[in-house]
Amino acid sequence: MQFDPLRDFTYIACLTGYTFGIVVKADSPFRTVKDLVDFARANPGKFSYGSTGNGTTPHLAVEEFASKAGIQLTHVPFKGSSDGLQALLGGHINAHSDATGWAPHVDSGAMRLLATYGSKRTKRWPTVPTLNELGYDTVSDSPFGIAGPRGMDPAVVAKLHDAFRKTLSDPAVLATFEKYDQPVIYMNSEQYTAFIRETFASEKRTIERLGLGLKS
Repeated sequence: MQFDPLRDFTYIACLTGYTFGIVVKADSPFRTVKDLVDFARANPGKFSYGSTGNGTTPHLAVEEFASKAGIQLTHVPFKGSSDGLQALLGGHINAHSDATGWAPHVDSGAMRLLATYGSKRTKRWPTVPTLNELGYDTVSDSPFGIAGPRGMDPAVVAKLHDAFRKTLSDPAVLATFEKYDQPVIYMNSEQYTAFIRETFASEKRTIERLGLGLKS
């Protein structure tokens, strides 16, 4: 990249994020995350899961979970959601990790949602646990918000922050978030900056552990 995310931006406010989860076919023997973990512990590397590509949030979140669970999974990267979901429905992989492209298949009963990756359960699938509440210390929802160039006037930052925060109480904005299964994830400027630094360090460790870092 031609920029440094830690130095080259002023982080103004975090607003929302995605819902991610791991799904299996409805007839899969893996009915819970515990089933998945038990199998993977007994059969290292034999449980395969797809994602939307190397280094994406659906990939890194599962690898973080696997690390915390002490298991080894086989990752199969795909070009996008449709390819991965087709592979799962065709029985070519055991599970697929993605944002809610799987939602119609879960709602129709063709797939089972084992867990989501947010800090709390979703409104749409309230009976499905999070990886975090299952004890795997994994929270990943790709939260995103507003940033500006480095060295912005604090008064301008405050004015923009207040304007964007106000949108989070707008029924039309909230309805749009809900349509796309996007929760409100609010952080003020200070919190968002701290989150960026913590996430950069955490994902850097995961990327390096997986051997995905840029080779010099």
